[in-house]
Amino acid sequence: MIPFEVCRKNEVRDSHSATLDAGFINEAQPGFRAPYGVHFYVGYLRHPQGNKIALVSSDPSEPGCDG
Repeated sequence: MIPFEVCRKNEVRDSHSATLDAGFINEAQPGFRAPYGVHFYVGYLRHPQGNKIALVSSDPSEPGCDG
């Protein structure tokens, strides 16, 4: 899996949407993954050649899944 860190949750959503439009396969919609922390926000994709991609934001200045 190849992770890409972005600054904000909206960048995760926008990048996830753009890569789907480019032919990537959705592995998991963007959202919080609380087991990894209250600010861990990620969307997963699969590249057409099979590589799994994670788009991650964990900015503590943004509201987390607890607020």
